[in-house]
Amino acid sequence: MNISEIFSHVDHSKLGSCCTIQDIRQLCNEAVENKMASVCIPPSFVKMAKTMCAEKVAVCTVIGFPLGYSTTETKLFETHDALANGADEIDMVINLGDVKAGNFSAVTDEIKKIKAVCSGYILKVIVETCYLTKEEKEAVCKCVTDAGADFIKTSTGFGSSGASIEDIELFKKHIGPAVKIKASGGIKTFEDFVCYLEAGCERLGTSSAMTIRG
Repeated sequence: MNISEIFSHVDHSKLGSCCTIQDIRQLCNEAVENKMASVCIPPSFVKMAKTMCAEKVAVCTVIGFPLGYSTTETKLFETHDALANGADEIDMVINLGDVKAGNFSAVTDEIKKIKAVCSGYILKVIVETCYLTKEEKEAVCKCVTDAGADFIKTSTGFGSSGASIEDIELFKKHIGPAVKIKASGGIKTFEDFVCYLEAGCERLGTSSAMTIRG
């Protein structure tokens, strides 16, 4: 697997609280130059990034990020606004409080409502695996599948830990055939990139892509 193949699966990410216009400009330039799958950026930079990427690279942004406990109505507004500003892909965080309460119907309903707004656009659902039990991970796989989302995503990168191969294997057993997998959080080395892609991930969210270019 070569660098070009890897980069075609990368959501080139910059989501820290202090990222600047200059950071986003550099991110977009790198993503376009290296033909990455998308740039994943804060919502406030979507309009600028859309112009900079000029349809050569998808623009992805985050909703309910990073804790997920915004109201559904707030997440819906964020989604409408992001798409109006030019976002091509939405990465939303589920309400982990609902998961911990066993209220999986609420989790499914929220994803379904956001997916309806995202009609024609890609929706990735961040489930933040580091906080979930095995049983909760299996249950959220069903939520994501039943709600019709395009991807299940492991992590925000802001939790106590990120992606693991064990979680990718669990996802593969419990998601529906139409749901793809995005691994995110802690993917830093060339070996990490190859390992997650070979495990079955379609996308990799990382801020470390340029370090493996050599």
